[in-house]
Amino acid sequence: MPVKPVVSATLEGCVTSVEQAERAATFAGEMTAIPGSAKMEMRIEVLERMPREMLFHTVTAPGLGVWRTAAPGVKSYRYLKEVTNLAAPAFYRASVRFRWLNSKGRLIKAAELRTPKCQQPAAPTSSEEETSTSG
Repeated sequence: MPVKPVVSATLEGCVTSVEQAERAATFAGEMTAIPGSAKMEMRIEVLERMPREMLFHTVTAPGLGVWRTAAPGVKSYRYLKEVTNLAAPAFYRASVRFRWLNSKGRLIKAAELRTPKCQQPAAPTSSEEETSTSG
C-alpha cells in the first residue's frame, strides 16, 4: 500500500490596505518525510488574478518559484513566504509544490496544492476620501 504524504498549503495572512506598499499575503507549505526520502523540497509560486481575468497567472518576483530544501534529517518541513506590495483590486493564491527525493537524488513522490485566495479590494474612490475634514 503506497504511503500518502502529509502535505498542506495555507494562507497564513492577508493584509489589505489603501496603501499598496502595506498590502501583503503570507503563504505556507508543510510536508512530512516519507519512507525512502532523503531530501524534501518545496516551491511556492504566487498566482494573481485581476477582476476581469478568467484565470490566475504566475507572479514573478525575487525568491518566488525557487525550490527550497529542508535540512537533512528533518521529518516535518514548513516554509513560509510573504509577498508584499500587492496590486488591488486582485485575488492572490499560491501554488505549493512538494517533492521527495531518494539518496541518489531521484524523485520518488511529488504533490501540488493550492492555497485559499487572498482578496485585495479596490481602494476607496476619491469622493469617499474627501469626507474627512482637516481642522
